[in-house]
Amino acid sequence: MGVTVAGRSASEIPGLDVAEMRSWQHFLEAAVRLSATLNRGLVKSHRLTLNDVRLLDMLNRSATGSARMGDLADQLVSLPSRVTRQIRRLEEQGLVLREASPHDRRGVLATITDEGRATVGQAMMTYGQYVKAHFSNQLSRPQVAALGENCRRINHGLKVAGSPPRQARV
Repeated sequence: MGVTVAGRSASEIPGLDVAEMRSWQHFLEAAVRLSATLNRGLVKSHRLTLNDVRLLDMLNRSATGSARMGDLADQLVSLPSRVTRQIRRLEEQGLVLREASPHDRRGVLATITDEGRATVGQAMMTYGQYVKAHFSNQLSRPQVAALGENCRRINHGLKVAGSPPRQARV
């Protein structure tokens, strides 16, 4: 039997009790598997990765159809160099254009093309079908709502700049 700390059984992961470890492992495995499943489906159907679809959707939803490269990297939680390579690939496919920002010549804008809009429209239908089949349909409506709220809270905590990890409530 494991050691108990503050009334909880310790796990193999230092600082986590068994319930926290199991919950984390299930969450991480589900997130990785779901991302891989979505990615495979989008590549097979549209020759676009999940990140390509996310980027194109961001541009498509933008009022101008454009965004600064650095802003895209921030929204995708990615390195600027990785987004630059991604944009270059999408540009070669005719889905986006790159141009200097009219407001700041040092900045570079990515702009979705008409072909990019048509492509992302089709890809978003596939994306929605995969999310429904592999995520939403696995849970009840209250579970979907609870998971969404819990992930929102986690995201909020991660976005708070410079905040140290919170101590667990006992």
